[in-house]
Amino acid sequence: MKAVKISEPGTVVVTDIQKPTVGEGEILLRVKHVGFCGSDLNTFLGRNPMVKMPVIPGHEIGAIVEETGKGVPEAYAKGMAVTVNPYTSCGKCASCRNGRVNACRDNETLGVQRNGSMTEYIVMPWQKVIPAEGLSTRECALIEPMSVGFHAVSRGCVTDSDTVMVIGCGMIGLGAIVRAALRGATVIAVDLDDEKLALAQQIGAAYVINSKAEDLHGCLQTITSGSGPDVVIEAVGSPATYVTAVDEVAFTGRVVCIGYAKSEVSFQTKYFVQKELDIRGSRNALPADFAAVIKYLRRGSCPVEQFITRVVSPEQAGAALREWSENPGKVFRILVEF
Repeated sequence: MKAVKISEPGTVVVTDIQKPTVGEGEILLRVKHVGFCGSDLNTFLGRNPMVKMPVIPGHEIGAIVEETGKGVPEAYAKGMAVTVNPYTSCGKCASCRNGRVNACRDNETLGVQRNGSMTEYIVMPWQKVIPAEGLSTRECALIEPMSVGFHAVSRGCVTDSDTVMVIGCGMIGLGAIVRAALRGATVIAVDLDDEKLALAQQIGAAYVINSKAEDLHGCLQTITSGSGPDVVIEAVGSPATYVTAVDEVAFTGRVVCIGYAKSEVSFQTKYFVQKELDIRGSRNALPADFAAVIKYLRRGSCPVEQFITRVVSPEQAGAALREWSENPGKVFRILVEF
C-alpha cells in the first residue's frame, strides 16, 4: 500500500509498504484524509528533536472502519467515519496516575515518536478509535488539532466571566477561540494576519488585534478597562509571545502555554510574584476534548472549508510542505487525501 515518508530533512517520498492485518482488539482503518501539523513541518525542516528519520508522518486522521478484530465492540461498524486518539500512555508515570494521560512521560505520538497515519491503511487498538458519525472524513481530520486548543481552555479554567486572549490564530489557536467562546468568555484574538483574524471573529472572537499594525498593550487596556485579560493562551511558541503573555495578563490571571519556543525565553520574574500568576502548560488533549470538538462540529456552524487551506495527493505532499515552509503564515491545514 501507498505511504508518505519523510526520509531526511527536506525530502518526502511516496513508498510502498505492507498493508497491516487486523488482530484481536484491533480495528483496520481505511485512511481518507490526514492533516499536516506544525510538528510534521518541523520534521520536514529537520527541527524536530523527537523524531528519528525516516518517519511516516501524520496524526490528524479522518478514516473509515474497514475491518474489526475479535473482541472489538459491535458499535464499531464497517463504513463508520472515525478519528484516532494518536497518543500513548504508560499507565505508570505520575501523569497517568493523576489521570492526565495526555501528558504521559513516555507518550509516543503517531508520526513523531513512531510511524504515523499517512498511509492507505492503519491498524489501531479499538480504544484509540473515536467514532464521529455524521461528520465527513475531512472534518474528522480537524478534530485532533482543534482538541488541543479545547484542552488549553480547560487548563485555563475558563468561565463566562473571563476575558481570554488567544495569541496565534493557527489551527490550534482557532480551537481555543471556539472553546472559550462556547464557554461564554469574551475572546480577544491576536495575530499578524488579517485573514486569520477575520476567521477568528467569525468563530467567536469578540475582538481582534493585528499586533503588527496595532498597539497591542493599548488595545488590551481599552478592551479590559485597564485590567488586562484574565486568561492568556499562548499558541505561537516564540520568545516574544511568551513574554507578551506574562506582561499583558491581569493580576491573578492564568497563562496557558501550548507553543514550544525554539530558544530560551527571558522573563521579568517579578510579574510571576507581583501578579500571583498561574502559569500552566497544556499538552495534547484528553478524550473529553475530542468529544467536545465532535459535538461542536456536528452543530454545522464551523466554517470547515475555510480551515482547510489545501487538499493534496500523496504525490503532492512534499511540494505542499515545501511551500508551507516558505510561507507559514498563510496556512491553516493541509490535508493529504488517499
